[in-house]
Formats: sequence, structure tokens, C-alpha cells
Amino acid sequence: MTPTAAGSRTSTEFQQGRRTEVSQKLLAFVAEVTRCVENVQDEVIVVSRVRKAMSELVSTDDWLPETMALSDPKFYQQHLLYGDPLDRFSVVSFVWGPGQQTPVHDHSVWGVIGMLRGSEINQRYGRTAYGMDPIGGSERLEPGDVEIVSEAVGDIHQVRNAFDDRVSISIHCYGGNIGRIRRHVFKDLGETQEFVSGYSNALTPNLWAPAQ
Repeated sequence: MTPTAAGSRTSTEFQQGRRTEVSQKLLAFVAEVTRCVENVQDEVIVVSRVRKAMSELVSTDDWLPETMALSDPKFYQQHLLYGDPLDRFSVVSFVWGPGQQTPVHDHSVWGVIGMLRGSEINQRYGRTAYGMDPIGGSERLEPGDVEIVSEAVGDIHQVRNAFDDRVSISIHCYGGNIGRIRRHVFKDLGETQEFVSGYSNALTPNLWAPAQ
């Protein structure tokens, strides 16, 4: 929904529409990650706990609001589901249209990726004197699978939708406001280009509205 479209609706209609996007499962996930970043200093432990919570979140595909599952024929979409007020973490729905993929890129913070719908192919990369080389074989994520990116285990990868005829969706939790972080795209010969991804949506789900 764009700001223009939202502005054309009455206040009552808008609030009712927001209530349909309530997700107790997502709220529980956000609460757990908040407890982690508030009480745990060790990144390894934080990521381990977030991974467990993510595994629970993507174990069922019945909670993601439809507005956060919208694809685009030209570009993969990054819908912000929740942004911590202190920028300690963010939760994003990545929606991959048929055949869409990222360039080789990094994140600069830890990330936990859970496959919710469809499937995606993840290929890790490492820097060499001649540019970027694949590390190992590609990994295919199926619904319920969880993957990690970080400086410790590898922060550079390329991701693509495993399907050319359907949408795939993965849920990402990052150790920062990923839409504002300056990151890098890596070209074939090792050339780097800085970028800030931003987000695709203008509004986020209201996690605290009463369920109907």
C-alpha cells in the first residue's frame, strides 16, 4: 500500500485493515529477539537463540500478512515486518518473484534466514586476489530450513529463487536496521559497490492491534 492509497481510505477502514495483519507468532518472535539483544552480549549465543526462534516462526506458513507477501515482476521485494526502535535488529520478508536473484553481496551484521514458502538457492563467496570465488557448493533452502550469515561463518553470498514459475518467500532477521546499513555488492573482478537497500513497503504490520 502506498501513502497515496492509504490516504484515500477513512480512518476506520484503515484501522480495520491493519487489524487483519495481526500476527501473534511474529510478535512472539520479536519479543524473543528483543530479550536476546537486551540481555546477551555474546553474538554467538544471540544468533543461536534467534536461529531457534526463527525455526519455530517458519515451521508453519499461516501468519505472514498478504501485504508482506507481495512480489514485483522486476525486483525482489524487501518488506520490513519489524524494526527495533534502537536499530538493534530488523525482521524482513524477502519475496522472490520467479527467477529473481541478488548480486553477490555482504551484510555487515549477523543474519538469520528462515525459508517460509517455496525454495531458494544460496551460494557463499570468498574474496581472493583475483576477485570473488564460490565457497563450496550451493545450498537449497526448503520451507522450515534456517541459514546464518555472519563474519564468523561467512557474510558474502548470492541468493536466487529456486523456481522460474512461482514466488518464494524467506524471513530474515538481522543484527541491525538492514535497510539503513551501508553494504557492498561485489563484481566479477573484485570491484565493490556500496549500497543501501532500503525497504519495499511504506507501512509495517500492526503487531499490537487486538485480534478479531
